[in-house]
Amino acid sequence: MTATINSNKTIPFGEFVALMATLTSLVALSIDALLPALPAIGQSLGVQRENDNQLIIALLFLGMAFGQMIYGPLSDSVGRKPAIYIGLGLYITGAFMALVSTTFPVMLIGRVIQGMGGAGPRIITVAIIRDQYQGRAMARVMSFITTVFILVPIVAPLVGQTILLVAHWRAIFGLYLLLATIAFIWFALRQPETLTPDRRRPFSWAQLMAAIREIFSNRLAFGYTIAIGLIFGAFMGYLNSAQQIFQEMYGLGKLFPFFFGALAFSIGSASFLNGRLVMRYGMRVLSRNALLTFSSLSLIFGVISAMLAGQPPLWALMTYFLMSFFCVGMLFGNLNALAMETLGHIAGVGAAVIGSLSTLISLFLGTLIGQSYNGTVLPLVTGFALLSIAAFGVIEWTEKGRK
Repeated sequence: MTATINSNKTIPFGEFVALMATLTSLVALSIDALLPALPAIGQSLGVQRENDNQLIIALLFLGMAFGQMIYGPLSDSVGRKPAIYIGLGLYITGAFMALVSTTFPVMLIGRVIQGMGGAGPRIITVAIIRDQYQGRAMARVMSFITTVFILVPIVAPLVGQTILLVAHWRAIFGLYLLLATIAFIWFALRQPETLTPDRRRPFSWAQLMAAIREIFSNRLAFGYTIAIGLIFGAFMGYLNSAQQIFQEMYGLGKLFPFFFGALAFSIGSASFLNGRLVMRYGMRVLSRNALLTFSSLSLIFGVISAMLAGQPPLWALMTYFLMSFFCVGMLFGNLNALAMETLGHIAGVGAAVIGSLSTLISLFLGTLIGQSYNGTVLPLVTGFALLSIAAFGVIEWTEKGRK
């Protein structure tokens, strides 16, 4: 099976999925491999408040949020491949800046630039996929790619922990530089351009604003974008506080990567299963059922956690997380595909606005949850409950407009 390209060239379907997943996974790797190193980085760079170490993760998303807004229309103008080259170049620059940083502000600036660069591959891969697929077929491809994207955290924290055992934390950024270079070469040599010259749009701010207005007035695109932001906000709250919860609250130390990886496996398994179920049941049915389950679990576990002063047994927390993240895994690919469903004629800028707006929403909410960490799981579980309920309400409102 081959992916159909808007040219005479083709790339095997399996390699296409692997390449898109690799480009997308740079972002996940930039987060998860660094989690075990946060205390060491904070200590090395003189961070006084422990919760501030979370900014090393959060500001990567800030760079992504603003970067995504540019890459979409840029790729619509010059083509998908040149835009990804720019993104990978910025990513490498930011990673190098973080690698050589000697102060916390310089580290954070490097992470913002790294995020701006990572936004290129992250957002343009969606447009490349949308160039070739739509509806349930796109959801299928997105689910397979999301599976790899989510499975990266299974090994990434362990890779980071292993590097810390034999080298300085700066070696993790060296790994980022190496992998980004490999992805650059692979993409340049193997992936054909999917946006033919006759389909390109001249870049203009007026056109960008017009596209933004179109998306904001499109109830389906706008509603599902908000839902993505809410769900990813809950997940970002977990990313921000996971290291503190597992390594400090539960004292897992070097075992942290294995627990983190188990939860990532739950998400990845759900995404893979979704790729097989979505063609039969559809995106809407699967998303609605996943949200209902997620919100119900969070409400119940929130009450249990409150009764235990916010410190439930580790086995109970892991059981809750495994079931909840399975639901999250069912949501990621479906919600993105639903948000893009009506935007085929502006796929690049559509993916950009959806990615940027949802990331800004999730950045605010996830940072709020993470900074609320108080030595218990209550801020995180409460955030899961409130945001999943809100996402369900937004989707119900969105679907009423469609009907």
